[in-house]
Amino acid sequence: MSNQKKGSSMNNGIIFIVVAAVAVCIYLFVFGNSVNFDAAGHPLPGNYMGMVYKGGFVVPILLTLFISMWVFSIERFLAIRKANGGGNTDGFLLSVKASLVTENTSEAIAKCDKQQGSIANIMKSGLDKDAAMKSNSSLSKENKMSEIEKEMEETTALEIPMLQKNLVIISTIATVATLAGLIGTVLGMIRSFAALASAGAPDQTALANGISEALINTALGISTSFFAIVFYNYFSSAIDEITYRIDEAKFMINQNFAAKN
Repeated sequence: MSNQKKGSSMNNGIIFIVVAAVAVCIYLFVFGNSVNFDAAGHPLPGNYMGMVYKGGFVVPILLTLFISMWVFSIERFLAIRKANGGGNTDGFLLSVKASLVTENTSEAIAKCDKQQGSIANIMKSGLDKDAAMKSNSSLSKENKMSEIEKEMEETTALEIPMLQKNLVIISTIATVATLAGLIGTVLGMIRSFAALASAGAPDQTALANGISEALINTALGISTSFFAIVFYNYFSSAIDEITYRIDEAKFMINQNFAAKN
């Protein structure tokens, strides 16, 4: 488990490095392209790419957070979809329950193999343990139930962390993006006030660039945080639903074993 965590952390670090490189390239070569600016180096009227480029060095950081948020959110969406299995969960549970009522354990296991996903994996572990202990007459009913519960709990302990993987990254991005945007906003306002405080007539270009930097960084930070919070809450709700179904599946297996023994 420790090696898996180290490997996962290393993979996440590589993802952040790659995304950061992409973000810097977008900032320099897309937003910073010369076609977005006039001869004086100012953004062309209505050219938002040039305006974003004038947001300053905080923009690549915010772009890194924004792209990373989407990368990890898509990864979580695919992982949770896989955890739900290949068919309707309610229909699957009812189908397995029907097989257990007729004491057709092999059919129930086959349905778990077809469904796949976290719920099916946990149910299958209990059914496999039940089938393996049928020939063991030395164990009491209570001991057999305990062994089945233990097997399903061990499988659950492996499945749940995989569902929650990378959620902490999304929640962290939600907080860090807001703070990074705030830093960019403060730096932009400092430039604006510096332009106003200059001797003689205020430097209108410096003033405009400072305000632009402040607003762009604010917009990037808030939008990144907004999507991250929405996705985090969505994934948390989906995981809670899967956890509820897992508990329902374990109860079904235990109830079936208690009823037929």
